[in-house]
Amino acid sequence: MNDFHTETPAGHREPGGTFLLAGSGFHHRMYFAGLPVLQAGELTEEPPERVAWLLHDETGFGTAEDVRDTAFPDELDQLLREVDPARVTALAVTGHGAGNAPRLLAEHAGRLTALRAVFLGLVDSEDWEISWIRHGDITPLLEAYPELERLEVRGSAGLELRPVTHERLKVLRFESGGLPGTVVRAVGASTFPALEHLELWLGEENYGGDSTRGDLDGILSGTGLPALRRLGLCDSEQQDEVAAAVAAAPVVSRLEELSLGMGTLTDRGAEALLSGQPLSHLRVLDLRHHFLTDAMMARVRDALPRVTVDLEEQDSPEDDGWMYVAVSE
Repeated sequence: MNDFHTETPAGHREPGGTFLLAGSGFHHRMYFAGLPVLQAGELTEEPPERVAWLLHDETGFGTAEDVRDTAFPDELDQLLREVDPARVTALAVTGHGAGNAPRLLAEHAGRLTALRAVFLGLVDSEDWEISWIRHGDITPLLEAYPELERLEVRGSAGLELRPVTHERLKVLRFESGGLPGTVVRAVGASTFPALEHLELWLGEENYGGDSTRGDLDGILSGTGLPALRRLGLCDSEQQDEVAAAVAAAPVVSRLEELSLGMGTLTDRGAEALLSGQPLSHLRVLDLRHHFLTDAMMARVRDALPRVTVDLEEQDSPEDDGWMYVAVSE
């Protein structure tokens, strides 16, 4: 469900959540939205629309008062001077966070008229934890760019979103170790007529993932998501409850791909799925990283013989019953 990847010279691809990102000592290139990521100001023979331009932001660990020193305005100004801004289609923001980027990009919306894809929080260091990536209100970005088609966000500290209506957005992804319930509810209260791919890494409460089953109601109703075909509700420490909610959700009947992986899914959640509405219309059911027994894995496969079911990364609870999600800190 995730086509953001890094690529080695041999062509091997890794999913975005592995944190194998371009940086010092790495021997592969980084891609976003199918485009090579290049530092703004880096010499290239590629036309501006064939590159995802990398800009730096700096957001501190504390409150909004820490959002001071950032290279983002200068780097953005440099990019807009060196290339035709009307030909820039993709931007990625790295650094300690991306708290300034939505507001500053909104101020330049009149010049970046071809912008279609943005990644906020593209950390370029293997030593930087996902829980450290700070954000602010990302709503201004969606409001200022009505033609935006893809928005991906990594990290969730300080992240805010207000309900919006956006006619063109096709892909919306949140990678986090703990997605705030306010953001989950805002997504569900928004209207995205063109959205085909929605992915939320819900995470743990210890890292801000305080959403409840009820917070998913707006999404699972499908009311504001008429075009949705790929849904990921992943990485949850309440994955069984999420699965039970999905089992009766109206939105599921229109899906082609469903991901409930990366979390603490057990036989109880899988039983809820098998006992709920039919899933045989799916092309893909992604349950990768789970805590199912061998017997339940066999039941899932037998129940969905024509569905590609990903049951890789089987694990077992610790002796005290503790189970872990794939991405937290």
